[in-house]
Amino acid sequence: MNGSLDRASVGWGILPIRLVIGLVFAMHGGQKLFVYGAAGTAMAMTHMGIPFPAIAAGVAIVVEFIGGLAVFFGVWARWPAFLLSIEMLIVILFVKLHAGFFSPRGIELELTLLAGALTIALLGTGPASLAPGRRARPPEP
Repeated sequence: MNGSLDRASVGWGILPIRLVIGLVFAMHGGQKLFVYGAAGTAMAMTHMGIPFPAIAAGVAIVVEFIGGLAVFFGVWARWPAFLLSIEMLIVILFVKLHAGFFSPRGIELELTLLAGALTIALLGTGPASLAPGRRARPPEP
């Protein structure tokens, strides 16, 4: 394989990761916003021992919902993906780590989301995104 085909493969290969990671974060942010509300999310964060729970709830809602949508659609997604990575690192270290690896209380899900979000932050969204000035192109021969 030549270098351009490798870049194209990586670009298109990021698409399923981007769609799933974006969907999961957007759904969790939407659940916090539309189901639990800011107050309910802040109360949950209080029970988890997260400092400044009202502020943390607002940040989590915005980063997860808006950031998840940005990642899903591939629009200005690198910074939101980086913020989502930081959020998952905080959740792993301060909320989940004591419970071990396996779900539902362990770090399994959050570690997977951290890896996916960090991959998008580092590699970008690939050619199949709605980012301004980007067009999906077939790989060069």
